Amino acid sequence: MRKSNTLFLVEIAIFGAFAYLLDLLAGFLSLKIWAQGGSISIAMVPVFIMAFRWGLKGGLLTGFILGLLQIVTGQIFAVQIIQVFLDYIVAFTVLGFAGLFAKKVVNSFKDNNTKDLVLYVTLASFLGVLLRFFAHYFAGIIFFRSLAPEGQPIEIYSLLYNGSFLLPSFILSSILTVLLIKAVPNIFSVNRTAA
Repeated sequence: MRKSNTLFLVEIAIFGAFAYLLDLLAGFLSLKIWAQGGSISIAMVPVFIMAFRWGLKGGLLTGFILGLLQIVTGQIFAVQIIQVFLDYIVAFTVLGFAGLFAKKVVNSFKDNNTKDLVLYVTLASFLGVLLRFFAHYFAGIIFFRSLAPEGQPIEIYSLLYNGSFLLPSFILSSILTVLLIKAVPNIFSVNRTAA
């Protein structure tokens, strides 16, 4: 049991750091074009992989590490502590709710059912990204009202702003997660969703 717990914690740290590095890479590749943060990035892929390997707990903790690393390294757009909490801690942690589909993803992979694998990875990714969207959306409405163009309701501004980078990120992350799962046959060689 101790070995399993150690492996769990090591993987959380490694995949959380890897997700952070992928997000930094998006910035270097000029995909971070939104003035108040946000980028088209595949940083969610390691969070989703951990959510499928270890279940809900693994996904939530990996997302939390990703958000925390952004804060401690100063890679944030901050106006207030509650906004930072919503935009970084909550937004990245909730990506881990993809882990609710872990058993379905693992079973469809083990059954070599590509159609179901694509379906469940997409649904799981959508759930995580939708919850992340809501965190960013409400932070935008509450804290970035002054940035909306004159005459545009803040609800529309926040919807368009956050949707403009999260939708392509969702599509890319879903595709890459499926491809990674298919390319690494032993990714689920041990059922780790029990942790």
